[in-house]
Amino acid sequence: MKNILVLGAGLVAKPLIRYLLDHPNFKVTVASRTVSKAKALVDGHPDGRALPLNVQDQTELEKLVSTHDLAISLVPYTHHVTIAKLCIKHKKNMVTTSYVSKPMAELDKPAKDSGILILNEIGLDPGIDHMSAMRIINDVQSKGGKITSFRSYCGGLPAPDANDNPFGYKFSWSPRGVVMAGRNDARYLENGREVFIPGKELFKNYYHLEISGVGKFEAYPNRDSIPYVDTYRIKGTGTMYRGTFRNLGWCDTLKAIADLGYLNDAQRIDAKGKTYRDFTGMLVGTGDKNVREATANYLKISFQSEVIERLQWLGLFDKNPLPGDKNCALDFLADIMLAKMPYKDNERDMIVLFHDFIAEYPGGKKESITSTLIDYGIPGGDSSMSRTVSLPAAVGAKLMLEGKISLKGVHIPNVPEIYNPVLAELETMNIKCKEKTTTL
Repeated sequence: MKNILVLGAGLVAKPLIRYLLDHPNFKVTVASRTVSKAKALVDGHPDGRALPLNVQDQTELEKLVSTHDLAISLVPYTHHVTIAKLCIKHKKNMVTTSYVSKPMAELDKPAKDSGILILNEIGLDPGIDHMSAMRIINDVQSKGGKITSFRSYCGGLPAPDANDNPFGYKFSWSPRGVVMAGRNDARYLENGREVFIPGKELFKNYYHLEISGVGKFEAYPNRDSIPYVDTYRIKGTGTMYRGTFRNLGWCDTLKAIADLGYLNDAQRIDAKGKTYRDFTGMLVGTGDKNVREATANYLKISFQSEVIERLQWLGLFDKNPLPGDKNCALDFLADIMLAKMPYKDNERDMIVLFHDFIAEYPGGKKESITSTLIDYGIPGGDSSMSRTVSLPAAVGAKLMLEGKISLKGVHIPNVPEIYNPVLAELETMNIKCKEKTTTL
């Protein structure tokens, strides 16, 4: 029997834990600060157990890592390096779904020296996006071709039948994470030219893209795309763009929210005891009773615009009190967004992942290659977000424990040894990218 340690029992953990417990040779320990969540995920399975754990308790954390064969970290990314160092010390493999940070990358040699694999970025985005892209890229290159343009987009959204609020969005993962992502700078290549978008301008830089079968979306850039030229081994490409999908109206509204200052995480002791109406008034510098009109004037838009209507719907002009346990604008926003945009029972979420390549071959032949993943949550069951984030990690962990991945060091799933078997198994669970090639 192999013993697996799962750290964290959050929104995406359930499909991973169930997948691993279904394996006849695995025992799974779920350790979480809230042990009741861990117990609910184990659900009495004879090969599962739930333990309380404060991940900052180094002694208990090290004891757990040392007594298991592999650790899967689903806690916030800030803890990954600490866990990785313990895995290196005790020669235990590790899996995360998070981006490789610089401190994590610096553990490559120590991990190799310890003889272990630390597999990161094996979720959805990052994860399935890498694997599905690399399968196409390696196929093109094996035929003597080269990628001259690559655009990739991903979005977690309500399914059309659940898309019933003005924002076109509901939360299937951390609301604070969604909001914070709106502050990131972005950088990408467009026809050989480097484009930089400062975070405060992020939501001004979007365009519409239609995906067959699900409709039209807003697409805007996601962080720094340029390093992926090396990650995907497509040196010489003129375009390298990674973007996020949202439903129509999101970007103009989030730009207004950003301009108001609701994405700021500075402490606001002056907000204690205030309402959302009071606080919005403070942000726009008005003592007027008509905060809605003052906000429209501040943003230089019509007070009857769709953007102002969305802010009204969200509650930014209402007399509801600010959350007493929060102390910054960003958390006030995340709190009210979560309250107004949850998934109801039996509602479905939807994942849309879309790649668009241009490939050129010797002799002048050119192809357009697309890859599309559309996946829906299960009403009353697992969300699509939880399945597409956690199941790739679960499959990767299984392959590592079965000795089917020989790599050592710090890696992401951009090599055939990882992506081919992981994608193949995901397809058996109906998580499948559909590829289409058109000669240009």
